[in-house]
Amino acid sequence: MTTVTPTSGADATGTTGAKNTLGQLGSGDFLKLMTTQLSQQDPFNPTDNTEMLAQMAQFTSLSQATEMAQGITELNARMAGIADKLDAVLAAQQAAKAAAPAPSAPSA
Repeated sequence: MTTVTPTSGADATGTTGAKNTLGQLGSGDFLKLMTTQLSQQDPFNPTDNTEMLAQMAQFTSLSQATEMAQGITELNARMAGIADKLDAVLAAQQAAKAAAPAPSAPSA
């Protein structure tokens, strides 16, 4: 197996963006490793198709999980905004009830 060393300007994971902790690889890291593997493989003994398909399936799963996590984060933010607005409406209703005069009994 070929060892990939980071290029200048890259951090220890090989990415130039946000640093990942040891053991966490992003989709960019995965693509870089896969393209390096393809470029360094022996042309007379290429990587098995099933192994390549398994790696592509892992990449697809990673992409879908990342998109789902981003969607859940956005949904949580929206739900928090809705909850804040509902709390404000309830507080206004309670304040209106407290400020309203008590109904008088009808005269006969």
